[in-house]
Amino acid sequence: MENLLKKLKNIELFLTDVDGVLTDGRIILDNNGNEMKFFNVKDGHGIKMLQRYGIKVGIVTGRESEVVVHRAKELGINMIFQKIRVKLDIVEKILNENNLNFSQIAYCGDDIVDIPVLKRAGVSFTVNDAVNECKKVVDYITQKNGGEGAVREITDLILKAKGFWEDVKDRYEIED
Repeated sequence: MENLLKKLKNIELFLTDVDGVLTDGRIILDNNGNEMKFFNVKDGHGIKMLQRYGIKVGIVTGRESEVVVHRAKELGINMIFQKIRVKLDIVEKILNENNLNFSQIAYCGDDIVDIPVLKRAGVSFTVNDAVNECKKVVDYITQKNGGEGAVREITDLILKAKGFWEDVKDRYEIED
């Protein structure tokens, strides 16, 4: 854990998958083809707290969905990359455009398509209900499942490691 916290101090950008990480992985389609997903409000608040402390947040997902665009707008996320087949390519582009290197990003994914990025990210996360192949290559497996507060668990770890938690505690009157 000490090594993880040390690596988290360098994080300037948190990138995450959507289905299975920000959601529980279910995709609900009605008879008209309208899509619904379940997002966790605690994850959203964690993302907003990261942004408040200057940590950028982006989405990299293999599917394309207007629901994702809507949720990202609600959260003030403007780095939204959908229908990405090779996630490593777009992550390298994001790094170049933001003058960052892999050691400065945290990435969370839950399926085999995420593994190339998980292996290179400064800190890699997966959710408790991810595929076993992801669990074998990450720095941290959340206690929570995807869509059930796993991202909030990650955001809190980042905030603590970067020294922002005392301010969070003061802001929300959290007692030890």
